[in-house]
Amino acid sequence: MNKNRSGLVLALIIFAGFLLWSVSIRQSLLFILGIGLGLVLAGMRFGFTTGWRNLIENRDPSGVYAQILLLGIAAAISLPLLAAFPTELNAALGPPSISLLVGALVFGAAMQIADGCGSGTLYKAGLGIPLNMAILPMFALGSFLGSVHLGWWLELGKLQPVSLLSSAGLSGALILTFVGLAIFAGISWWWSKGAKVARPAFNKTLLIGAVLLAVLAVTNLVVAGQPWGIVYGFGLWTAKVAQAANLFDPSANAFWSQATNAQALQQSVFLDLTTITNLGILAGALLIFSGKKSDSQSKLTAKQWLVGILAGFLLGYSSRLAFGCNVGAMVSGISTGSLHGWIWVVLAFLGSLAGVRIRKHYGY
Repeated sequence: MNKNRSGLVLALIIFAGFLLWSVSIRQSLLFILGIGLGLVLAGMRFGFTTGWRNLIENRDPSGVYAQILLLGIAAAISLPLLAAFPTELNAALGPPSISLLVGALVFGAAMQIADGCGSGTLYKAGLGIPLNMAILPMFALGSFLGSVHLGWWLELGKLQPVSLLSSAGLSGALILTFVGLAIFAGISWWWSKGAKVARPAFNKTLLIGAVLLAVLAVTNLVVAGQPWGIVYGFGLWTAKVAQAANLFDPSANAFWSQATNAQALQQSVFLDLTTITNLGILAGALLIFSGKKSDSQSKLTAKQWLVGILAGFLLGYSSRLAFGCNVGAMVSGISTGSLHGWIWVVLAFLGSLAGVRIRKHYGY
């Protein structure tokens, strides 16, 4: 182990110990879980965005198949847990709404241009990739502004959140979820039939990563009492800064005046569940690549930088409108039985079709 990595390991141990001693056992465990998520995402290059783009551009379904495996394992464990512990555990429920439709569509396009969703932006920033490092603060700013405007968007039209578990029972929710995943896999297989170059349908590394991520996501649900999320932490960071600078009055905002969100603004950021796992993902990416040369990007033009940073802002704004990103809406939403997760996937994929074209246009 090189000196850089040894020093980083020591720093992470000290920080985990600080959380254990000064905050709570739960937060320390969530930080360690976050490191595990970062190690898997970065070490196995498990990219939700890349998997979709490979299917669209190259008709390569291996990344999407791995995501389906992740969703299947997580749902098979999470749904029975939620049914057994309805008061202790919460699902990632979001309301079908105009904001969901617009947010998911825009997010799907923006993630292809920015080459990363919420988790992808985090771990690539941890790898020291310049564009993603610049995108991360813009993502946070967009997430905050999306939360500020969310009340207006919801006034355009919304329904109550739909839980498959509540509506169809455990057996029904499992059947509906696995039928949906089978349809998802069938469409991916059909799409891949037109590939000009024959490729393996399955990628062993990605499949292993899917299993590990599913286990970690379920563990996060058990430890945190809520599903794995990314976006909320970003918006909270910016909201705290804006409030401290007297640029924002949370009491006058529909989102931040809600009891849970108001409390999050008042208490230490180390008590926020999503923040701790986000920090862990960054740490995991740093750990696995510390002491090595970071992934390089070809030299970007000023226009490419501008487009990429704008896409990063839209990632944050749209993910808040859509009640999550690939993690919070797709993985956590679908695996815990939320209808909005399925709606998100359809709209985000349509957005990705456009995003891949825009990405090509600007020469990324």
